[in-house]
Formats: sequence, C-alpha cells, structure tokens
Amino acid sequence: MDRSVTGFLLVAIVALVIAGCTAAVPLRSAQVPAVSQQAIRLPTPTPDPRLAQNAEPQAVAEAEPAIAPELAALLAKYPKRGSVPELTNEIWFNSEPLKLADLRGKVVMVEFWTYGCINCQHVHPALQQWHTEYADDGLVIIGVHTPEFAYEADLDNVQAAIERMGVAWPVAIDNDKVTWRAYANHYWPAMYLIDKEGQLRYLKIGEGQYDLTERMIQALLAEPA
Repeated sequence: MDRSVTGFLLVAIVALVIAGCTAAVPLRSAQVPAVSQQAIRLPTPTPDPRLAQNAEPQAVAEAEPAIAPELAALLAKYPKRGSVPELTNEIWFNSEPLKLADLRGKVVMVEFWTYGCINCQHVHPALQQWHTEYADDGLVIIGVHTPEFAYEADLDNVQAAIERMGVAWPVAIDNDKVTWRAYANHYWPAMYLIDKEGQLRYLKIGEGQYDLTERMIQALLAEPA
C-alpha cells in the first residue's frame, strides 16, 4: 500500500477514536415521581373523650347576692341618718366602759330604759331573744339606764334589777342624763339601731313592731361593711 494512503488511514482512525472518547454522555436524571394533583385526604383522628371532657367550659357558679333582696329593699327604706353621739358613761354593769368607735363592724342597739318602766319590762323579752340569737353574728345591745325616779338611780337597786331580769348585755349608768340629752331622747324605751359604719339607721320608740325591728337587725347584720 502506498505510504500516503497508509498515513491517511492512520490519521482517519485516530480521529475516529478521539471523537468516540469525547462524545457527550447523557446524564442520568433523578427519577422524581410525578406529583398527583388530587388532594390527599388525611385520616381523621379519633378524639380522646378525656380531652373533650376537659375542653368543655366549666359551669361558673353564680355569685350569691351580698344581701337578700327583701332585706336590701328594707334597708332602702331606712337610709343612713348620720353618726350618733359617743358614749361617755363611766359606770357600767356587765362590761367595761364601751365606746361606739370601738364597735365598728358590729351592729349596735342602744336602748334607753329604766327598770321601773313597765313598757321597758314588756320590751325586755324581745331584747333577750335578739341578744341570744344574734350576738354571735355581730349584734351588740347596750342598755343605757336613765332613771325617771330617784329610787331608780340607786346603783344597788339597778344591779338587783339587772340580776332579777336576767339582763346579760352591757348596761351604762346614765344617772346624770348626759347620754339621754346627747341623743335628744325623750322616751322609755327607745331603741337606736346603728349600722356597721356607726350610722343611725332605725329608731323604735315604745313597745311593738318586734318583727320589723328584728328584720332590721337581720338586714343590718347582712349588709356589707
């Protein structure tokens, strides 16, 4: 074979080899699955009955009124009438001397009486009942013994009457009528009901109306301080 032909063939063979080695090899793409356009329904979880129970709103107990409506209506008829004079009596039975200022937060009944007064004697059982039933709830009864006659001013006579009648609450001796005049009082018996703030709320003169007086005691005891 002619050398020129042989050389041409060699060159052609080399060119083919080089072309085969440099041919682009297609890359293997990742096989990504086609995403379905259909919505996927997730399984519905079964609720835990315990959680449902805890999730239920708890019933809220209604707050009880501070005072019963009928008592509130009664108090509305007897508004505050101002503060009352302080007690300055020095001689007391059944107690050390008391001051109304020290009894804030209590309901106080100041009763003017004298042991020889028949009307006072008639009222006495009601006072005993109220003292027994309401003293532990905050009622303080104070008897202001203001004599009408000279024999009623005798301290031994007063003490004997207190023991005989079973008076268990404090009694202030008002022989000089200082407290009587301070209250501008003119009657036996006279009952002044004072609320927890030291304000006069109710005045009962004479006998009777025990139910009303007792309801006023209950209402004032129930009234918020």
